[in-house]
Amino acid sequence: MASADPNIGRILDDRYELIELVGKGAMGRVYLARHAKLGGAVAVKFLSQTLLSDKMRERFFTEAQTCAHLGQESIHIVRVSDFGVDRDDIPFYVMEYLQGESLSALLSEEPLALPRFLSITRQTCLGLKAAHEGIVLNGKRCPIIHRDIKPSNILVSPDPTMGELTKVLDFGIAKLIQEDASQTQGFMGTLAYASPEQMEGQELTHRSDIYSLGIVMFQSLTGKLPVYTDNHTFGGWYKAHRSMPPRQVSEVAAHLKLPQSLTALIYSCLEKKPENRPASMAEIIEGLNPLEQRFGAGRQIGLRLRNLLKTTTVIKPVEGDPKPAPSPEDLCLLQVWPKTKPNARIVFPQKIKTSHGDLPTLWVMLPKAEIQELQVSRLYTQVYRNFICTMAPHPMVMWLTALHNRFYHSDQEARWLTCFLDLKSNHGQSFTQLLAEQGEYRVLFFALEEPLRCVHVLTTKINKAQCSLMKQWVVSGRSWQGQGQPSASKNMLRSELERIKPQVQKNLESLTGIDGNRVPPAMRMIALEMLNRGQSTPRAPRWAGLGWGTS
Repeated sequence: MASADPNIGRILDDRYELIELVGKGAMGRVYLARHAKLGGAVAVKFLSQTLLSDKMRERFFTEAQTCAHLGQESIHIVRVSDFGVDRDDIPFYVMEYLQGESLSALLSEEPLALPRFLSITRQTCLGLKAAHEGIVLNGKRCPIIHRDIKPSNILVSPDPTMGELTKVLDFGIAKLIQEDASQTQGFMGTLAYASPEQMEGQELTHRSDIYSLGIVMFQSLTGKLPVYTDNHTFGGWYKAHRSMPPRQVSEVAAHLKLPQSLTALIYSCLEKKPENRPASMAEIIEGLNPLEQRFGAGRQIGLRLRNLLKTTTVIKPVEGDPKPAPSPEDLCLLQVWPKTKPNARIVFPQKIKTSHGDLPTLWVMLPKAEIQELQVSRLYTQVYRNFICTMAPHPMVMWLTALHNRFYHSDQEARWLTCFLDLKSNHGQSFTQLLAEQGEYRVLFFALEEPLRCVHVLTTKINKAQCSLMKQWVVSGRSWQGQGQPSASKNMLRSELERIKPQVQKNLESLTGIDGNRVPPAMRMIALEMLNRGQSTPRAPRWAGLGWGTS
């Protein structure tokens, strides 16, 4: 039987085959689609025909461009990959297809347990924090207010890395705060979640989103709204938001026992006056973090154990007194240079199999004299390590290690060891994930003159914040739908490296001390840690898709 929807089966823009209508509302319709040439699922949103006007078309494209920019800023915001106008002159945009459930659907079954609530709420805050910090348009950073935070605009998807990944959807009525843009407009939003100032059509700030988030937080835990009205009209909700004090948790969910700090945080978000609410999403995240560490640890352990049991093979121990397993350093020193690699000054990543799992390593071939100097004068060797990522035009990570030895590199720049991890490949994803989970890696040195076996091993730690960021990159890379060339991303990352090299080189040299004298060990370790945390290096610009972090 033919479909009642004429769009089903249609090929949009010679690329996207529309498969199924998955959602519709006042602003338009959303279809599940398949990329006709590359495969893979995407979602296509059309503007409602009843809203077709020059003003609405312009706003639709602003929405698409806003979402495209924001999707590069945070994995907790739905990502837009394409937009245009179809053959009937109807605007559309293409976004990632997310398999999951809206928070609204989850709450229709039952309120959230505290550990799950903390995880979903913190991720929602991270997405809104990125929006409030803004995007760069015409050389200026423009903060963005969502203006329609509600459970149906928060999607929760299963994720192998994070357990559950939360994303903020539909910036369709988002407002870019620009110097020359008027903020006073008619009401736009959802009545039950709108802030008092939003109901009045006042100029809005990010604190309006914080109020809406407070309602979502209250509802997520209790299943009820903190304010209500029997008269579901604009006037009824206006009165509720303006003058009705929020209900007590004990009034609507007597069985629920919440930490006092969480209750205080929620009610601070629900303050009627914007200036009495938290100053930023960062402040809310700061309040949630210790709670998630306290109440969410068991849930995170459970998710990790579940994933581990899927991949772990149980081996019966051998009877007797087994020999002690070799250390990771011993295993590294047993490695042999691959016959498939040339005997040249090259760098490449390699996994080493051990009884406890894979070991992430970086293999390097250098002149024998340089390796010997690193061995003999290892106390005078500074190590700078970093991972720089771009998602556009192709998801790619540059793995950067720089070595500076005051004796060998006294009159030349540091030794820069770089390689790339392609986040669209299984190898790149698994290697990046392994680095993030291990929190360290070994550098294996092979002599150019005698390349057979590894002659030196250096172990370097990765900053915890960097590990967290790398896990996010893996998630983003796995779902990225862009079609850019890997070589273009590599060239962008090489350019970024050249930009930061002079300052990193200067900082590494400064750790040696004035006039070549050695800095006292305690001071050198403090300075080196600051350098590797980015406190004495320039921060990379937030150009498309770039994630910057130091280890």
